[in-house]
Formats: sequence, structure tokens, C-alpha cells
Amino acid sequence: MLFELRLTKINPNMTAGMVECCYVSENSPVKLGDKLFDLRVDLSAGFSQYCPPISYFRVVAREKGILRQLLVKPGDNVNVGDLLAVLSEIANEEIAGRPVRPLRVTTAGIAHHSAMWSARDQ
Repeated sequence: MLFELRLTKINPNMTAGMVECCYVSENSPVKLGDKLFDLRVDLSAGFSQYCPPISYFRVVAREKGILRQLLVKPGDNVNVGDLLAVLSEIANEEIAGRPVRPLRVTTAGIAHHSAMWSARDQ
């Protein structure tokens, strides 16, 4: 069985995000509770204020699988609904078919940290 991981709307005013960290790689196992991505969300389009409201979130797996395709990397801007990754139940499963359902994940607000893409010297 294939699972898809798409960028979901974390906040009602969210339209896009930026991938700050990828904690998984292709063909690697994903366990319950594994960190998948850190995301940066800029909500300034929904708010008028002096500084843009930027928040950071971590996406964590709520079920196990094998990461078969990773479609993003740190620094990528992604829209709500964009496909981030495809996972399967077993390592040798054919990935040509359509995913059966979304991977179960949870998100948590986090603080900016030095391993994030935006923290690197550009």
C-alpha cells in the first residue's frame, strides 16, 4: 500500500511554506514518531503588521513506512497540497500506482534552530 505526504494547511491563513530541514532520505524506514520535515510558514499575506508573522513547524510520522520518493529538499518553497513524499508499507513495493491515502502525521510548533536551511550562511 502506498501513502502520500502532502503539505497540509497548518493555519487557516497559510497558503505555502518553505522546507527548512529534511530528516529522511529515499528508501529509508520511517518509524512512528520520526521527524520528517521542519517547515517555515510566513503568514504575512493574512495579517497587516510591522513584522511578518513567521512560524516554524515540525512534521512527525504517526505511522511506519518506507520512504520511496522524496520530492523536496531544504530551501524549497511548497504550496498547500503539494506532494512532498511517497511512502510504502514494504521496501520492494511497486510505486507506479496511486497512493491509497495520506500518511498519518502530526505537526508541532518549534523554535528556529541552527540546522535549518535559513540559518546557513548564504
